[in-house]
Amino acid sequence: SQRAWSGAGLCRGRGGSRGKNEYDLLVIGGGSGGLACAKEAAQFGRKVAVLDYVEPSPQGTIWGLGGTCVNVGCIPKKLMHQAALLGSALKDAQHYGWNISQPVHHTWSVMAQAVQNYVKSLNWGHRVQLQDKKVKYFNVKGSFADPHTVRGLTKAGKETVITADNIVIATGGRPKYPTDIAGAREYGITSDDLFWLKESPGKTLVVGASYVSLECAGFLTGIGLDTTVMMRSIPLRGFDQQMASLVTEHMESYGTKFLKRCFPTKVEKLKSNRLQVTWKNADLNKEETDSFDTVMWAVGRAPDTKTLNLETIGVKTNSETGKIIVDASEATSVPHIYAVGDITEGRPELTPTAIAAGKLLAQRLFGQSSELMDYDNVPTTVFTPLEYGCVGLSEEAAVQRHGSDNIEVYHAYYKPLEFTVAERDAAQCYMKMVCLREREQRILGLHFIGPNAGEVIQGFALGIKCGATYPQMMKTVGIHPTCAEEVTKLHITKRSGLDATVTGC
Repeated sequence: SQRAWSGAGLCRGRGGSRGKNEYDLLVIGGGSGGLACAKEAAQFGRKVAVLDYVEPSPQGTIWGLGGTCVNVGCIPKKLMHQAALLGSALKDAQHYGWNISQPVHHTWSVMAQAVQNYVKSLNWGHRVQLQDKKVKYFNVKGSFADPHTVRGLTKAGKETVITADNIVIATGGRPKYPTDIAGAREYGITSDDLFWLKESPGKTLVVGASYVSLECAGFLTGIGLDTTVMMRSIPLRGFDQQMASLVTEHMESYGTKFLKRCFPTKVEKLKSNRLQVTWKNADLNKEETDSFDTVMWAVGRAPDTKTLNLETIGVKTNSETGKIIVDASEATSVPHIYAVGDITEGRPELTPTAIAAGKLLAQRLFGQSSELMDYDNVPTTVFTPLEYGCVGLSEEAAVQRHGSDNIEVYHAYYKPLEFTVAERDAAQCYMKMVCLREREQRILGLHFIGPNAGEVIQGFALGIKCGATYPQMMKTVGIHPTCAEEVTKLHITKRSGLDATVTGC
């Protein structure tokens, strides 16, 4: 579209000199997308600045440069997930001949300190990288004064004014608190706080059924804490619902408690310092109550735009979600102002897509590129105790798009070899491949629940990105013995009604 080029560095010629503005590029937000964009722009010899400011959570938690993923997201989450997996491995180890004195105990503070130290090393690494690439870093909170000017306020209230030819908004999102529940904000925490707790959260209630909720509840259960998930309706909205059910089923058998079709009405602090939660059970139509050491809200995330002053300069947002509306080139409604990452409407909230979009934007602005980010067939994984990885369409989306008569679903229940000697239940280890039914049977989606799901799906994602078909998958030789090889052997269709359990070695 014409608009896509509106501010793409064309106004002053690709190699032109900067006008009265101090920087070629100013990035607001030092997370995955913002840092990637800033560093890429600096590679082109441009003068670049990054603003990053962490507003303390309602509980007062703060962190360093790097954004959600590094500080309160993927990185600490995967490390705590690993801690939980090691706990399961200790149980398995006995079946394999290791003498481990039972019961084993987990010390939260040791894990938390180690995770926090690693995160701090990443904060430092990001600062050093910006310095090396000559990107100016401001630890200030930015808001627009006009379309080329941003006012930055330090924690102490000192003001800095920065002007730039191009501005990228990459401020991401923060966890939401329910607004209609007494005591929610006062006594509850979110994922912004969990990873920075010094002491064990103890008996925990996690409210919500998002992947954030299930991942956190999963590793808390795995390290031996009494953990309950309260979900109002369906788990993992937006994901394939058959897979979502298997994930929660496994979590229940693993020890996580679920309060289904329940919603909290109030949180009160008891004299013992415990939190008493009252909720409504929709199925029984009655009020119930229990006490917990920690209540964590995982009821979604909201964009961090309030203080940016977007209305004044005319950057359009979606009034319902608060996210910034962008076109295929990440351009907003104002020329030379762009947005990438979780802040943008209709984009996946994933670190790798934000990084890729940020880099490509810098290349279009300063490197004579016209390549746009492709948001199709983006793989992802939910790091629940039994991991769920997927790429492409869910079965529901494929049916909606092509009609159930035009798709073929190949599926299998399988048992990882590691589970056999350990006598572990593999009832939820399942995979399915959603294909078009016509001649070449192009693969529309691949879904896998089992150990190392992320590692399994990553490789297949390349094939699916390249338009892989079912016959090509069948010609692919498996690596034996692995879980991933089962994907290359999928031959039973749902339509056939045959038992999909894999037998033999």
